[in-house]
Amino acid sequence: MTHASNSTFAPIGRILADRVLPGFQRTQKLPLRISCLGTASYAGATDADYRDRNVSLGDAASPEDAIVLAAVRVSQGDIRIGDDDALHFRPRLIVVQDNTLGLVLAGEIRASIILWQQPVASDGEARRIIIEASRLRGMAFAASGERDHATARDLRFSAALLEARLVDPVWRETAADLLRLPQAA
Repeated sequence: MTHASNSTFAPIGRILADRVLPGFQRTQKLPLRISCLGTASYAGATDADYRDRNVSLGDAASPEDAIVLAAVRVSQGDIRIGDDDALHFRPRLIVVQDNTLGLVLAGEIRASIILWQQPVASDGEARRIIIEASRLRGMAFAASGERDHATARDLRFSAALLEARLVDPVWRETAADLLRLPQAA
């Protein structure tokens, strides 16, 4: 005789695999590093003189803290490259990474706000983004070979913006949940 169980209890192995281990993996990857990608130039510089730069904004203990730190720095215009007042920095993309350089969140900066990018929903979507970003980077390489520096820079940024959705699988659910939460105005 077989006994069918209609129990609503989940096996302990399933609970560990689905709930406990992912949280443990995330805590092992802390602190989170926040940085800003942008372009740097001196006043009166030509397109060939602009340089892509990465500026560190600091560390955070959680994705929520990283979002707050990034939002404050961007809204206050508090992102600079050193103390040289003649060097101008145009912030374009905020990147939050864990201590293994896995992407946690990223967002485009527009009008002093961050437009956070939704993480990919599947590995298939990630592959499509990688293919498109590679195509854009190839076009950027060709443009720089033709000395069209502005187009090359814009194509590289477009590729980076696509890649901003390539959130590490460990962080995808957390990032998606954070971006679903209503944001305070």
